Parts: sequence; structure tokens; C-alpha cells
Amino acid sequence: MKTNIKKLCMAAFLTALAVVGSLFSFPFLGAKCSPVQHLVNIVAGVYLGPWWALGSAFCASLIRNIFGLGSLMAFPGSMVGAFLSGVMFHWVFKKKSLAVRLPFAYIGELFGTSVIGGTLSFPIAYLLMNNTAATLFGFVFPFFASSVVGTVIAAVLVTGMKRVKALDSFFGEDKVHTG
Repeated sequence: MKTNIKKLCMAAFLTALAVVGSLFSFPFLGAKCSPVQHLVNIVAGVYLGPWWALGSAFCASLIRNIFGLGSLMAFPGSMVGAFLSGVMFHWVFKKKSLAVRLPFAYIGELFGTSVIGGTLSFPIAYLLMNNTAATLFGFVFPFFASSVVGTVIAAVLVTGMKRVKALDSFFGEDKVHTG
């Protein structure tokens, strides 16, 4: 098994950034908005790929729960969003230009976190957290409100980084097509 040390170090850095970034949150339309996790999900999805992004999101959620900085619902929201962001960027639109692939990475994070992650949070809230007020789609809007802020920040950051090829040669992607 070949381990990519550069990706491992970047995933560890992004995991630490997500954990520390979870200290920064603000209320937004009744939801606790923590944009750093969503920013990290997109950066990991685009630069590391879907599996590394999934692993980074899992580790960040686990560490946040161990230290009491998050809830069990952090797992499905962050993990699905990170994975779907990477899938949309690397697998679904692999042959397309960068201008096409990046927006779909952002959409993957939004849809994965809010719709899929929000729906998967219902059984966790109801069965494991004993939240009897939980509804099947009750977490979709709060998860969307939280992820949209981080996605907008990531869109500005990642689009700029990809345009100037920041980190591309570090990961051996200097031959990525730009469109």
C-alpha cells in the first residue's frame, strides 16, 4: 500500500483547522453556523479527493465530539458533504474544464451536507440523542444555512487558488486543465 505523505499531511492540517475553526460560529436564522468545516470539506474534496476528504471530515467530527465541541450530527453532515464535493470534482466531471468542475464541487458540498446529511441526521437525533422533536427533514435547512456561508468562502478561496495554481504543483496536478 502506497501512502501519499503530502496528502496525509494536508489532511491532518485541514482536520486541525476544522477542529479549531469549530470554535468560530454564529447564529444564522435559528441555526448554528460554523463555516470553517464546510470550507475545509471543499478544500479537501478538491485538492485531496473524495476519500481523503471523507477521512478528514470523520476525524474532525470525532475530535470535536471528544472535546465537546460538536454533536453526533456533525458526522453525517460533514462526511457526506466532503465526500460528495470530492466526487463531483474528481469523478463525475473529470474530463471537464476547471470552470465546470469547481461549481459542482461547491454544489456537492451544499447538497451533501444539507439534503443528504440533514436527512441522515434524523435517526441519529431521534434514536441516539433521544430528540423526540426531530423530524425527517428538520435538519435540512439549518445544515444548509451553515454550509452556504462556508461554501461561499470556499468558492472565493479555492477558485483563486486554482487560478494561480497554488498547491497544484505540490500535489503533482500542474497539468490540470484550466477553462
